[in-house]
Amino acid sequence: MRNPLVLSVLLSAGVLAGSPLANAANSLVFCSEGSPAGFDTAQYTTATDNDAAEPIYNRLAEFEKGGTAAGPALATRWDISEDGLTYTFHLRDGVKFHTTKWFTPTRDFNADDVLFTFNRMLSADHPFRKAYPTEFPYFTGMSLDKNIASVEKTDPMTVVMKLNSVDAAFIQNLAMSFASILSAEYAEQLLKSGKPSDINQKPVGTGPYVFQRYQKDSNIRYAANKDYWKPDQVKLDNLIFSINVDASARMQKLRKNECQVSLSPRPADIAGLKADPKLQVIEKPGFNLGYIAYNVQHKPFDQLQVRQALDMAVNKDAILKAVYQGAGQKAVNAMPPTQWSYDETIVDAPYNPEKAKELLKAAGVKEGTEITLWAMPVQRPYNPNAKLMAEMLQADWGKIGFKVKIVSYEWGEYIKRTKNGEHDISLIGWTGDNGDPDNWLGTLYSCDAIGGNNYSMWCNKEYDTLVKNAKIVTDRDQRTVLYKQAQQLIKQQVPMTPIAHSTVNQPLSAKVEGFKVSPFGRNAFSGVSLND
Repeated sequence: MRNPLVLSVLLSAGVLAGSPLANAANSLVFCSEGSPAGFDTAQYTTATDNDAAEPIYNRLAEFEKGGTAAGPALATRWDISEDGLTYTFHLRDGVKFHTTKWFTPTRDFNADDVLFTFNRMLSADHPFRKAYPTEFPYFTGMSLDKNIASVEKTDPMTVVMKLNSVDAAFIQNLAMSFASILSAEYAEQLLKSGKPSDINQKPVGTGPYVFQRYQKDSNIRYAANKDYWKPDQVKLDNLIFSINVDASARMQKLRKNECQVSLSPRPADIAGLKADPKLQVIEKPGFNLGYIAYNVQHKPFDQLQVRQALDMAVNKDAILKAVYQGAGQKAVNAMPPTQWSYDETIVDAPYNPEKAKELLKAAGVKEGTEITLWAMPVQRPYNPNAKLMAEMLQADWGKIGFKVKIVSYEWGEYIKRTKNGEHDISLIGWTGDNGDPDNWLGTLYSCDAIGGNNYSMWCNKEYDTLVKNAKIVTDRDQRTVLYKQAQQLIKQQVPMTPIAHSTVNQPLSAKVEGFKVSPFGRNAFSGVSLND
């Protein structure tokens, strides 16, 4: 049973004196791997979009650098009622929104900005949402649209959020990118000018860096926020994202010092990067999962026998060797083993193409049936080479009688079409966002997540009940029991095949200081500097 306490999180991150900006006569280039679809974080769920928005915004609570604990940010503290249903956020004074070519704020951050940020996501009748209709996949995927009963202010610097049911992961959820706080004043200006969509292309936030311009498939430029509320975290004059889809090109630029931080090297390149004295490579166990999502709303994948056949025909050992090249471990479950509540009793169905053929025959699937397999166009921490993985799966499933056509699109289009359910089977994956099991089991496989991150389009009522019940208790042991039952059900119903958890290797210049590898796969540049 939960101990009924009034909880209070005290201020742990005050404004520190002494801005280093006067000494920050430098620029850092980050070699990123893809073009963001936009900068309105509530609309997007991919790391590409979140990374691009990260320098611009803050949230009420934020994760510690390199860790999973959520602490104060735009809220200096919060109180939680005895019944766990009311959260009172005390907001930080003196926080300024960015001044840009398209917006000059006339006031500091206050409760109106928090109300705008959340009420836009809560209400389809919100004036801004009506003017700029969009979906909020994270918000709805975690059922926050149903669970947040109200967001109100009691004074200019105090916001009260009321929930319909207890949410054990609520603060962790609010520390995620989708909950970045937007300017209500800027939104009002955009409404008056008839350009509400500019909130996505000309962003304004309170973060350490000010957005300047974006050229798709080329670069994003940011400048230091000289009015940042935590000035010791702004140590660069300029931050530049250099967009390079090709991993070899990114590593070449890193070696030439054309960028100082890069991501997602090819496994074959890691040894050489580690041997380069001008570079450093941070290695961390991956809090991620690369997996195959079967669209259960497409025939014949609506049949359990077909999904079981595809699952047991995947030669995981061969994929792990060829694609991950020693920088990963075999996955058997719907989330990584480093996530608490992981069920270690779950085992894979043995690799058995002959048995798979029998299952397909029993399901009435004819030999030569054509199916599409979607392969990601970008490297992700959970899948360093989707093209090669797709080709290996094409061969695996060809052996049991399927004719597999490999399909790909530009990353933003790939995600959009997959969320719409246009695929038969897609290669996808996930890096945890907040350290809570719901971020896997709810966000990726719940009924509410269809159209969001549930790429299997799978809705199982028994499973959904387990996951929803696990969110409304705060006792970890009780939650663990429910989550283990949910994991067992996923394994039985096979809406997805887990492939691997990759090791994260983060290469960067030896000159970079203060960069922390996030367990959530975020690339954040607050507190990062370059030494000579």
